[in-house]
Amino acid sequence: MITIMGATGATGGALLRRLTGLGIPCRAVTRTPEALRATTGAGTPVEIAGADAADPRTLRDVLEGSTQLFLAMANSPRQVELETNVMDAAVACGVRHVVKLSAPAAEPASPVAVSRGHWRVEEHLAATGMTATLLRPYAFMQKLLLNAPAVADGVLMGAMRDAPCNYVDVRDIADVAAETLLRPGLAGATYTLTGPQAFSHPELARLLGELVGRPVRYIDLPPNEFHRHLVSTAGMPPWLADHVVEIQQLALARPEAPNDTLETVLGRPARTLHDFIREHLHAFTTTT
Repeated sequence: MITIMGATGATGGALLRRLTGLGIPCRAVTRTPEALRATTGAGTPVEIAGADAADPRTLRDVLEGSTQLFLAMANSPRQVELETNVMDAAVACGVRHVVKLSAPAAEPASPVAVSRGHWRVEEHLAATGMTATLLRPYAFMQKLLLNAPAVADGVLMGAMRDAPCNYVDVRDIADVAAETLLRPGLAGATYTLTGPQAFSHPELARLLGELVGRPVRYIDLPPNEFHRHLVSTAGMPPWLADHVVEIQQLALARPEAPNDTLETVLGRPARTLHDFIREHLHAFTTTT
């Protein structure tokens, strides 16, 4: 049995749709099972279960009988604690293979706090004896939709000057996850995942402008000003604003370049940012 932990998240949800589309039986775990049941079509080969990663008892209940686990939990100040709880429950229930959604720069001295947390979870996973497959994707294309209202008003803001940024579609990440779950020869490796092209924010603003049919201006702010904007205007909690600023500053310190991992694993090209924006053009052209 394949269990998806975080089945209502962007990547977990995409993986659930991929596996059910292939007719693969799986178990979808979420804190809100009723909401997931309401959106899951009748007759799909999925078992929906509720659990709270802060409650080890509920974790053991939903992991019983699982042989493989996909773990993708939302970034949060408690992420290390919660994902470690899941790992320990998985070991107790006899899970043999874990595919973990991680992050680039998952290192003990990473300048990105969330990445340091992912490294701690990866180390804990390695010590369990379960086969560990690590997915380290760069920026999700879907996260750009958070900028859609500002883009519709002609503005894109950031704090990374002209540093290139890798963007990857969560559906491609989910497709790689599915392959590592279904093809044993791919298990146990670390996959750094990007789209086919890296874009600086000025280049992204130009691309958006071309596709929406009116100019989009990139405004580059000092990191502290961008942080204040994210908290006061975008309504982010301070820890999340810290994370956004940290990953943008990391892109300045370590210029990003695309790789061909997705194409190698999937046997097809990765989805492009151009096609993603066109697919969601309505969001980027609807003014507030």
